[in-house]
Amino acid sequence: MTTSNYASERETDEGRVFTVTGGDWDTIVAGTDPINDERIVVNMGPQHPSTHGVLRLILELEGETVREARSVVGYLHTGIEKNLEYRNWVQGSTFVTRMDYLAPIFNETAYALAVEKLLGITDDITERATTIRVLMMELNRISSHLVWLATTGMELGAISIMLYGFREREYILDIFETITGLRMNHAYVRPGGVAQDVPDDAIVKIREFLKMMPKKLKEYEDLLSGQPIWTERTKNVAVLDVTGCVALGITGPVLRSAGLAWDLRKTMPYCGYETYEFDVPTHPDGDVWGRYQVRLAEIRESMKLVEQALDRLRPGPVMVADRKIAWPAQLAIGVDGMGNSLEHVAKIMGQSMESLIHHFKLVTEGFRVPPGQVYVAIEAPRGELGVHAVSDGGTRPYRVHYREPSFVNLQALPAMAEGGLIADVIAGGASLDPVMGGCDR
Repeated sequence: MTTSNYASERETDEGRVFTVTGGDWDTIVAGTDPINDERIVVNMGPQHPSTHGVLRLILELEGETVREARSVVGYLHTGIEKNLEYRNWVQGSTFVTRMDYLAPIFNETAYALAVEKLLGITDDITERATTIRVLMMELNRISSHLVWLATTGMELGAISIMLYGFREREYILDIFETITGLRMNHAYVRPGGVAQDVPDDAIVKIREFLKMMPKKLKEYEDLLSGQPIWTERTKNVAVLDVTGCVALGITGPVLRSAGLAWDLRKTMPYCGYETYEFDVPTHPDGDVWGRYQVRLAEIRESMKLVEQALDRLRPGPVMVADRKIAWPAQLAIGVDGMGNSLEHVAKIMGQSMESLIHHFKLVTEGFRVPPGQVYVAIEAPRGELGVHAVSDGGTRPYRVHYREPSFVNLQALPAMAEGGLIADVIAGGASLDPVMGGCDR
């Protein structure tokens, strides 16, 4: 038995190495990169607490290059849409406000507009209630974009901007607390109008905010825009052009950062937005830098809208006149901030039998909504927020489904990430601004 019968390779007189089948070993080695040919699959998340902590990304990596990316959602599932089927139409406001917890006013407004359309009272909403809705939504848009700026900066290493962004957001949350009694999850916008009027001290706070905010925006830009690391981590990173956005159904700042000025406040106006003066910011590059620029510009446009809304606030009711729908906005809070005021109790218990009947019926049953189905969409901070509401003629929704922009926009992550570096997955994912409470509703 000779050694050559078992040898896997042998040398020729020229010093070249061949396999037992006659293949050139040098050629085989040259065609194989032992590092880059090895692909590994890693989980990025879910972890909590963090910015987008309950989002799981499954990444297939070739070195530091992402070859395949898949999003896994559902870790924050709350069953809000299903729960709405077991509560009356007014109580639904308390549920939907908790979906996208950074944009509660938008969740409530879209729901209220859908219920009002089913009721056929869209044109009956008072001017003051509609103006207050615009005022609150634009303040909420600013606070949401500030969270995006703060958390995206933190994720890319700009830790200081985290403090700045949340500092100004706190001011807006103080305004919300003054108006609604709560910093978040307000259930303030309700079918027929809003829960209560805007107090005078809140208007003073809003005007103070409008006065100081331009200087703060300048601070943000001074901190980030000229910073070499920031520009390196954002320019030409996670690019998605307008064709890709439209194909995937992407809306909001991500779509506008690719150059398309699609904003439902302009293209499909609601709440009287067609009567306001504001621009729709766009950017041509479709990268993380463009999304940063668009959101900063949108904060400035929202400030214009807030100022116009303040100037339009005329005295008047904040709820429709129909007492069968108007509850609970007609309630008056007691001096301790809890329960009903003595004046309201005295009226329904001793002065107005009709008020007592409406109060009792609405508390126990709610109002009936004619059978039918509607779809209503508004421009939320992350894009088109749509509500498909179905009524079977009862006091509770038959079905309510939200077209939630965080859920839809996450489709863009593989298109942004695949072929790029693993570090750019963080920048690209953050630039989508997903809020998983809305995604997993």
